[in-house]
Order: sequence, then C-alpha cells, then structure tokens
Amino acid sequence: MGRLPPDVFAELDERLAPVDEELRRRYPGDAGGRQPVHTVYVPADRFGPDTVAQWGAAARRALDEHPPSPFDPALEERVRGKLAREPIEDLRIDFEDGYGVRPDDVEDADAHAAAVAVAPGAPPFVGLRIKCLEAPTRRRAVRTLEVFLDALGPPPPGFVVTLPKVSVPAQVSAMAVLCGQIEAAYGLPAGSLRFEVQIETPPAVPVVADLIAAAGGRCTGLHYGTYDYSAALGIAAAYQSLEHPAADHAKAVMQVAAAGTGVRLADGSTNVLPVGSPEAVRAAWALHARLVRRSLERGFYQGWDLHPAQLPTRFAATYGFFRDGAPAAVGRLRDYLERRSGGILDEPATARALAGFLRRGLDCGALDPDEVDVPLEAVP
Repeated sequence: MGRLPPDVFAELDERLAPVDEELRRRYPGDAGGRQPVHTVYVPADRFGPDTVAQWGAAARRALDEHPPSPFDPALEERVRGKLAREPIEDLRIDFEDGYGVRPDDVEDADAHAAAVAVAPGAPPFVGLRIKCLEAPTRRRAVRTLEVFLDALGPPPPGFVVTLPKVSVPAQVSAMAVLCGQIEAAYGLPAGSLRFEVQIETPPAVPVVADLIAAAGGRCTGLHYGTYDYSAALGIAAAYQSLEHPAADHAKAVMQVAAAGTGVRLADGSTNVLPVGSPEAVRAAWALHARLVRRSLERGFYQGWDLHPAQLPTRFAATYGFFRDGAPAAVGRLRDYLERRSGGILDEPATARALAGFLRRGLDCGALDPDEVDVPLEAVP
C-alpha cells in the first residue's frame, strides 16, 4: 500500500502506549450526571433538619417584601416553584471560615448534630467543609470529619468533602490517602469518598493541574475562593470581586487545568447581600444576577450563595441564561444530527457542547423536556 515498513504501526503503538495510558488516566472526559448550579454554605452550628425549608421560605419572603420581582416576569412561576420544591441544590455544612475556631467539645457536638440532621429533606448534593490540612488545624479537620461520619453512617449519593486553603499538591495527595484510610476504617467502597479543592491561595494557581493529578481521581471539583484569594494578593477590600482581573486570571487557569479531567468548576461568591433598605436589596439583586450570568457565559456553571435572598437571582439568572440560548441550541443540534446546513457548520465537539448546554438546562429546571425536542442521546 505504501513505502513504510510493515512494523511501523507496532512500533508507534509500543512507543506511545505509556502516553495513551497517561492521557486516559488524566483526561477521562466529563464525569456525566447533574452538576448543581450553586453551593450554599451554612455554618455548622446554624444547620438543622429544617435549614433547607427555611432558606426556601426566606427566599420567597424576600420576593414578597420587595416587589416587583427582580427578574423577567415570565420566569416568576418557574423561579417560585423552584424555591418551593428545591431551594438548595448543593449544601455544604461549614466548619471552616463560616464557623470559626471553637473548643473541641463544641465542634465535636456540632459535627455530630449536623450529621444527624442531614437525612431529612437533604438536597441532591450535600457535604461538609472541614478546616484545612495545614499544621494548626490538621488534627481538628480530621477529627471533625471522623465525628461527622460516625454519626452520619453511609454517606448519601452526592456526598463530598470540601478541602480549603490548598496550596501544594502534597496536601491533596494526603487528603486522597486519608480518604482511603477512612473507607477502610468505615467499610465504605474503595474510591467512594470524594472531595473538592478550593483554589483560594496564590501558590495553588500555578499548580492547579498538579493538584488534580495528586487527587488520584477523587477530586470532583475546583471552587474559586473570591475573598481569600483577592486578599492574599493585596487587593483592597472595595475591589475584591468575582470580576476583578486577578479573579479572571485564576479562573482561566483553573478552566484550562480542569478541561477533559472530569473535574468540575465552581465560581465563588459575592458578599454584597440583598438585605437592608429596598434600594440596597434591589442593588444587591442586580449585582448578583449580573455576576451569575457573567459566570455562566464564561463556562462556570456553579457558584456560591451565602444568603437565602440570593437564591431568587441565582435561579432567575440561571434560568434566563438557558432559556435565552435553548431555541438556537435546539435548532443547531437538530441541523447537526440531520446533517443539514442551517447557516452554522458545527463540529462534533460543538455538538457535544450544545447537548451539554441543553442537559444542564433540563437538570436545573430551566427547561422542560418538551422544549428540548431533539434526541440528546444521539450526540456521541
């Protein structure tokens, strides 16, 4: 057929076999399944079995007390329905910054009580944020996790541990080893205990890819820490924001490092809360909605919410993003699957992105199945 020797393919296979294996290991592709649109952090001592319902009620009350709703009236029924049905998609019980330093017996008691309170009405995703693995808090972090798991029993699906203040890969690999030891001690399936890494220290940003590799497949997500990171860079408090150029740089590095690994991204929070005068509430709503939309447009489909009154704008901005884009996405995907030109010639990778966009819209409730009348499963 050609002039190459017949053993050229065997030689290539042998030469590149280690590379093939490394690429399969480090870049397995998207993990599949639903990604929550937000993570709500609740201090451990304020968490109880009614917390989720209380947040939903408080969010609806904020809308009632400050009419008109701060979003397109066409979204009113959909957003209010979400706030009544599933106001929190991902809940993180916080034993770190939001909780602070307490006597050991107090944190033990709070860890036990929080674990007991998880089961009733738990969101689809739930977990806890322990203290970091730096020397001053290392033992306390492990103790809290153990007390929590003792009281919790087998973790529910979607359970994850948040590891904050990560600076170097060794801390991540230590966490992976700890997870294995916990699984052995508690009779959990090997590899079932997963964690997410917070990117909130300057040393972490240049080594994000190494942090993911150090997790040995246990890292589910990277969460950007707005204020710890900004403060560490010396940015004045008035200018610390999700849209500061320094924040955009860090998140761009995270995005490149996580691409293809199955590790998902979450943007941080805004600390401008919708509280106080009507003018202050509406200004905070406008800011939050704009920042949520900005994150979505940049490929960050998840972010942090710190207050119940942020939930209406979280869901409204998210729903608006998916509903605005759905008609074009459906049309382009239908053209792609039917192999016809609709004015845009999409590549297979873009077709997968279109299908992923629509799946996300369905998962969070922005779209109804009858609005996505294209076979998403047909996209390879």
